[in-house]
Amino acid sequence: MSGESGRKAYRTESITVTFEAGRCLHAAACVHGLPEVFDPAKRPWIQPDKATAERLAEVVRRCPSGALRYELVDGGTETPDRPTTVTRGATGQLTVRGELSVDTPRGPRAETRAVLCGCGQSRLQPYCDHAGPCGQ
Repeated sequence: MSGESGRKAYRTESITVTFEAGRCLHAAACVHGLPEVFDPAKRPWIQPDKATAERLAEVVRRCPSGALRYELVDGGTETPDRPTTVTRGATGQLTVRGELSVDTPRGPRAETRAVLCGCGQSRLQPYCDHAGPCGQ
């Protein structure tokens, strides 16, 4: 299921956080930002009721791959960075932030953050999955 592998939702009264396991590159921005919410040793590993919706949204936006996303109960979602930025890492992967339309095998997908494969060997095209040299 390209681009949507392992998506799970974690809800509170004010925010829903979704996690797409196949997109996670283990940057750990979430774990370092809110260890009381994001704890890989616990089940469920995301406990969104342990922080305010505002703080949770702030930390979710740090996730470079877009594996973590959020939606506020009032309908608010992440505002894309402007201007859009593209950064090539030393190994070739592309970190992209902004108002994005990513072409995937399942069709275009609206994104605000993504890490794209730069070597062509990812099994999660166009996203990087650390399978090839650009993800090392």
